[in-house]
Amino acid sequence: MSTQTPALLISGLQKTYGNLDVLKGVNLTLTSGSIQGLVGLNGSGKTTTLDCILGLQRFDQGEVSVLGLVPTDLCSAQGKVTAVFDSPSLNPNLTVRQCLQHASLLSKQSRRHPKDLEKLLGLCQFSNFPIKTLSLGNKRRASIAHALISEPDLVIMDEPFNGLDAGGVDEVLLLIKTLNQERGTSFLLSSHQLPYLEDICSHLAILHEGKIIRSGEKSALLRSETNKVRLRTNDPVGAASALQTISGISCQPGTMDEEIWVSSDVMNAAAINSHLAEHRIPVYELATERASLGSLFRRLTQGSDS
Repeated sequence: MSTQTPALLISGLQKTYGNLDVLKGVNLTLTSGSIQGLVGLNGSGKTTTLDCILGLQRFDQGEVSVLGLVPTDLCSAQGKVTAVFDSPSLNPNLTVRQCLQHASLLSKQSRRHPKDLEKLLGLCQFSNFPIKTLSLGNKRRASIAHALISEPDLVIMDEPFNGLDAGGVDEVLLLIKTLNQERGTSFLLSSHQLPYLEDICSHLAILHEGKIIRSGEKSALLRSETNKVRLRTNDPVGAASALQTISGISCQPGTMDEEIWVSSDVMNAAAINSHLAEHRIPVYELATERASLGSLFRRLTQGSDS
């Protein structure tokens, strides 16, 4: 697959349900060979965006190119683009092995052997079990195996970690990393599990109220964040006043009583505590939150600036 052509290109994507504008001009580029995370609150438009990419819903305006194809032509991709949905959708009456063999027969791409994927995803002991008898976690494993049987160029996953235990999450993360590094497989991962996306993704995009409000390389996005200190005091107003006299410090009220969030490039938690002690303001709880996808997401979607 050419590294010059984006695996996915979305420009000005708009979608309306009745009087509700769900997507309001979504723009997103997924570079070939990258792992793109897509995050957003419930109702932000993530699932609708994925449906439009895959041709499952018509959109009102904009352009979508998937490996150079419009969504309505994806059937000609012959296994180059595959998807894993939030609700596993395999034939419930087929066994795990039968599902994988069926997918292998339909694919014109190079194919992995079903046994290999069963081993990689911990499904060997369930090979002859009908899909309908599996737990949610094992249905998820089977769906992921089904999507990867053709060794696709682009994999789109909606909540891929739902229902998985810690071991299952590790297996999926390792498989994504391996396919990306060895084959250059591109991934678009939509999930509420922000720590997993921060661990695996090379690029991130935050979708909020129908628009991409921040996107780019993960390292650059996280460098824009500062560490935050959460403190609780019986005098939050006095604490904020004392701290905001210092250049480079900003304070925001927390969601709990007597809670303040302090953003600072110039003082760590110990220095903040010492400064407040000098002003005779007692602090009875103090914790540092490192810059992370979670902190960036909360700041942007809660409409506050650090």
